[in-house]
Amino acid sequence: ETTLETSSTTPLVGGFATYLLHPSTWSATPYCYLEDLFVDSSLRGRGTGRALISELYRRADRKGWSRVYWATTDDNYTARTLYDKIAKKTDFIQYRRGPSA
Repeated sequence: ETTLETSSTTPLVGGFATYLLHPSTWSATPYCYLEDLFVDSSLRGRGTGRALISELYRRADRKGWSRVYWATTDDNYTARTLYDKIAKKTDFIQYRRGPSA
């Protein structure tokens, strides 16, 4: 399973987290990359994002994954307020190549 979901009081999904496991050259156990975290705008600020990441942390602890990590943009202030409380910001800078022309 690579997706966590939480529902609000309605039958609709209130948020989800999609993650990928991958090997690391630095660890004998896998790393977990949190690829997407979405919380419905009506539920933001109510602990839904924290609950999803906490469940991913529990899963990582239970299964022995070495690391849970993710990336966000500098201007994602709302999310970063949460992330700064529950994880350590690293000095890594992301580089990427777009599709070739």
